Amino acid sequence: MTTPPDPAAPLTARAHGSALRGRGWLNTGGADLDLEALRGKIVLLDFWTFCCVNCLHVLEELRPLEAKWADELVVIGVHSPKFEFEKDPEALAANIERYEVTHPVIDDPELETWTAYGARAWPTLMVLDTHGRIAGNLSGEGHAANLDALITRLVAEGEADATLRRGPAPTVLTERHPQTLRFPSKLATLPDGRLVVSDAGQHRLVVFQSDGQTVDEVIGVGTRGHLDGDSETAQFTEPNGVLALPHEVALEVGYDLLVTDTANHLLRGVKVGQDRLLRSRTATEVITVAGSGAQWMQGEPLPRGEGDARTYALSTPWDVTWSHVLNRAVIAMAGIHQLWTFDPTTGALMVLAGTTQEGLVDGPAVTSWWAQPSGLDELPDGRIVVADSETSAVRVLDPQTMRVSTLVGQGLFDFGHVDGPAGPDGVARLQHPLAVTALPDGRIAVADTYNSAIRIIEEHTGDESAEVGTDDPGSDGAGEPGSRAQVTVVTVATDLKEPSAAIVGPPVDGIGQLIVVESGAHRVTWVPVAKAAERIIDHGAQRSERPVTEVGPGPLTVRVLFTPPEGHKLDNSLGPSTQMTVSTTPSAMLTAGGGVDTELERTLEFDPAYGEGVLHVSARAASCDADPAVEFPACHMHQQDWGVPIRLVDGAPTHLDLSLLA
Repeated sequence: MTTPPDPAAPLTARAHGSALRGRGWLNTGGADLDLEALRGKIVLLDFWTFCCVNCLHVLEELRPLEAKWADELVVIGVHSPKFEFEKDPEALAANIERYEVTHPVIDDPELETWTAYGARAWPTLMVLDTHGRIAGNLSGEGHAANLDALITRLVAEGEADATLRRGPAPTVLTERHPQTLRFPSKLATLPDGRLVVSDAGQHRLVVFQSDGQTVDEVIGVGTRGHLDGDSETAQFTEPNGVLALPHEVALEVGYDLLVTDTANHLLRGVKVGQDRLLRSRTATEVITVAGSGAQWMQGEPLPRGEGDARTYALSTPWDVTWSHVLNRAVIAMAGIHQLWTFDPTTGALMVLAGTTQEGLVDGPAVTSWWAQPSGLDELPDGRIVVADSETSAVRVLDPQTMRVSTLVGQGLFDFGHVDGPAGPDGVARLQHPLAVTALPDGRIAVADTYNSAIRIIEEHTGDESAEVGTDDPGSDGAGEPGSRAQVTVVTVATDLKEPSAAIVGPPVDGIGQLIVVESGAHRVTWVPVAKAAERIIDHGAQRSERPVTEVGPGPLTVRVLFTPPEGHKLDNSLGPSTQMTVSTTPSAMLTAGGGVDTELERTLEFDPAYGEGVLHVSARAASCDADPAVEFPACHMHQQDWGVPIRLVDGAPTHLDLSLLA
């Protein structure tokens, strides 16, 4: 199957979409769908995987389009897993419920449909016309306006040739019933011992008594939205991180909690109601303290500690912790692969680490690369430990030196459940961890989410140290030394269902306890962390399975296809309108053509000693309204990152095209 480079080409030039193949269908009541039965509809194929924050952004972008074009458009999710856990059909069904996916989804664990359509990145969108022909191919997020314009045109075409067939999409959804918790995410302890749990699946907070079972209060109405107010009127959308502010800070700012209101791209402050002796209970109040409510996109300003924090766009803040060294909150800004800080007393918001590039690069915080940081805690020595989920890594940022190092993790596509030595040459592997917890003795507990486990990381210092970390900006794995420590990993609990957070609880019979959010089981669980429970498990190291692209040994011409949306033109008003970054893993595989340039075409040369690797391409293109009569034209930055497994083969193609917007 080939996709024409220009979606505005005549209908006869559009290629027919390939058959939809996979293990089964969800949200269809058990029925299988095919493109022949959908003729007459505009069909949008969304290639996604539920670990991917950019895919979650696209789900949000599609909701208003599905509502607007309910009678003309059928959205079909093609779930193409990155991690082994995502191949589990029960896990997929649960996460479709978790993220309230309301369109049909085909389960594609072997990447059959992914391969047939030539997808190379998450997310990828394909739009088919009423004849089942491909009219659009888009990678990345932020395409809502482009999609709306394309659907409008395709509906008009279908009306003109009498092929458009209106009517509801073939979706069958299971009824949802309220429950105490649904897909809870994070938790915190209030000074009086009560537990606050972010009930992400029901868009609210639940306050429990110290037993974690008795509900004291529910904060939020439980429906998607953004509204400040008391516990019975406030609205959240998929809240995650919960931080109990230091007592003196809470007194000064007038609220007790910071909450990352993730899908609203906001930080919320919550004053939690309390019972009082012989007096009425104090009221709970929710306010917005940071974020405009818009999602940050490339080209928009990043905060530097100036201005009103509520005027800045955030991007999927996932967790928050307190740094006593910095005397402010640290935020895991998962949507753009950064760490930010927020000072509740001054309202100052600023970037702490990360470039917005996705990958695993250590060294100075300002040049470090992250990949969907999703869990934070402060270690006893003041360092910030981070669960960097998409690299299956645990990393640390030292706020004294402002340097980043990696304790466990190899890169974007390496994972597994292996205990033992960590570091660049170690065997230890995690699988998409979502949380880290600093233990009183300095060790780190990891909610190893997709391994259904709690793991313990221990750093050993001394003469027998092993090197940890990388300063190689072209690498997604460990390379040059960052910090030095010998790091080991063990497992203390298994058979949990998507553990997503943990805090230290009071000992039971002298045995230390973790209070764990077992998100997939909709509950809070007590897990002992006794030495006797430690085990060494080796289920093997793994890599993400994606089709390998065979290319010639070089030179290889790589092109990023980009056609400005209808009515737009490339924008050079603030400098070059396009940018392309190229690297490989291993980095030595690429001998020429790497780095950053403004052209969307590059000629690469490879070291023949490396037969295969991963080609990393990141591209940006800025387009603006082309109407000269518009004084302040609307502009948009389009961006996507690709990681393409390649194999050098004599006689293979010497060109590789990647579609940003075509």
